[in-house]
This record gives sequence, C-alpha cells and structure tokens, in this order.
Amino acid sequence: MLEVRRVSKEYPAPLGSIHVLSEIDLSIGAGDSVSIVGPSGSGKSTLLYILGALEPPTSGTVLLSGQNPFELDDRRLSEFRNRHVGFVFQDHHLLPQCSVLENVLVPTLVARDGNDAVERRARDLIEQVGLGARLHHRPHELSGGEKQRVALARALVQDPGLVLCDEPTGNLDQESADLVATLLLDLHSRLRTILVVVTHNPELAKRMGAQYRLIDTRLRAL
Repeated sequence: MLEVRRVSKEYPAPLGSIHVLSEIDLSIGAGDSVSIVGPSGSGKSTLLYILGALEPPTSGTVLLSGQNPFELDDRRLSEFRNRHVGFVFQDHHLLPQCSVLENVLVPTLVARDGNDAVERRARDLIEQVGLGARLHHRPHELSGGEKQRVALARALVQDPGLVLCDEPTGNLDQESADLVATLLLDLHSRLRTILVVVTHNPELAKRMGAQYRLIDTRLRAL
C-alpha cells in the first residue's frame, strides 16, 4: 500500500517560496494503477520523485507498506529505494558500455545481490519484454522502443512493490509507445505492483485504473 497524506512541497526563492504541491492525499493498493496528467511545470515529476523517496516533501507523510522512507538515514534510504521502488524515465538511461543483460542487472549490483537466481530473473524479464534474442547487444544496437523495454525490465528486476514511470513513452513513435504501454500494464498485472505513471499522453493515461490531474498545486480525480 502506498499512502500519501497531506504532502506539500515548496522551494525557497528570492521573492518568496514557490509552492509546487499543496496537501496531496493519495492511497494506492497492490495491483492498482494510477495516471497523473497536468500541464508542464505543474509539479508532476516532483510528486513522482517524492513518492519514490528521491526528494523529501516540505510537509506531510509518504508511507510505502507502512514505512516512511524519509525517516531513514542516507544509507538505509538508498537501500530502501533500491529494494522497493522501480523507476522508468522518459530517457532510458542505459549504460552504453553494458549489454542488455548487464543493464538490467545494474540495480542488483548496487544491492550486491549477484547470484544465479537474480540472473535468472533478469533473463526471464528480458524474455518477457521480447528481447531474449538481444541479451548481449549494446544500447547502440537497439531501437528506441527496445531501449525502453530494457529500462522496464531493469525497473522490475528487484521485484519492487512500487513502479514509477515519468513519461515512459514520451520519446517513442506511436507503435513503439503502444507496445511499451502494453508490456508495462501486462507486467504490472502479473506482478501486482503499485503503478504510478506521469504522462502527457491521454491514451496512456486512460489505460490506468484511476486517473488524476495535477493543477494549481492540487491533485484532483478525473
């Protein structure tokens, strides 16, 4: 369960604080999916980073499976993110010198979880996103859609409870975007993750179980 309680975010500025988020409340259970839309600069990515424990709120509480990650010290916070949160960004952020398999395994290297079972999971995820034949290819040998599918497998390799996507199809053509979206939702359904997708794509937003709009610093159900 992901619980967000009265979360607000503001940034200091010379002429006074800039309010980005105001008293956001949100509750999402395992197996549920949510999309968040809104104009550019409305704070969608900021909210996503708070949910993923990349950035603390100014006030309010975020709980993932009953744990407030912002109560942890830096080392344990990093471990928490690595274990419990998977990220998919608009840019795939693959390491160019690494193969598909090595890129998917990167989060497990950070956690020092390298073992046969972890590699089997990585290989299985790569198969599930349709890239079994590309296991040892480098990113420059892949299409944009294939790179994003590698990023999706990487986000899931630690079996996280929460998967956060920031414009996951934003850099893709329509055919590739549809394929990535279908794979994302299929894996979400099978793994029963909590899925939160920030997007400007109305078709992708509508495919989620619940839709929200972030505007004027507040989150409103659609």
